[in-house]
Amino acid sequence: MTFHPRPPSIDKGVVAFLWAFGFFLYLWLGMIAVDVGKGTSFILAAVAGGAIFLYVRIYGEDRPGRAS
Repeated sequence: MTFHPRPPSIDKGVVAFLWAFGFFLYLWLGMIAVDVGKGTSFILAAVAGGAIFLYVRIYGEDRPGRAS
C-alpha cells in the first residue's frame, strides 16, 4: 500500500488574492516597461487586479463531483 499525501487545503479567497496580486504585478511592471505613467499604470493594474480577484473568487472553485 502506498501513501499519497494530499496538498493542504487553501481557502479560495487566498488563492484568488494570490492570482490577483500576481497579475497586478505583471500588468503594473509591464505598463511601466512600455512607458505608461507610474500613477496611471498603478491605478489601471489595481482595477484589473480587483476584477481578477472577484472573477477567481466567484468562478475559480472546482466543484467536486461524485467519486468514480
